Amino acid sequence: MQSLYQILMLLLDVVWFFIIAHVIMSWLINFQVLNLRQPIVAQIWDALIRILEPLYSRLRRILPPMSGIDLAPLVALIGVYIIRIVLQNNAGFFYGF
Repeated sequence: MQSLYQILMLLLDVVWFFIIAHVIMSWLINFQVLNLRQPIVAQIWDALIRILEPLYSRLRRILPPMSGIDLAPLVALIGVYIIRIVLQNNAGFFYGF
């Protein structure tokens, strides 16, 4: 069961990294530091969108519309952090104590 706990924590870390990378990359694109006409930038951006859009679309259905502000990444980060806290507080279940 310890392996299951570590795998879940690893998956949450990967999701956290993807969300942070998506947010930073969106800022850089909006401030025209990165250009989507560059093939590698476009490929990375497309991959991040494909990975995170299923999560974001579910959150956007719940969140109220805000004019031009997308709070889905922030809510997703908070959700990942909450899941990490719950798993850490219940780690004894995974370790068999």
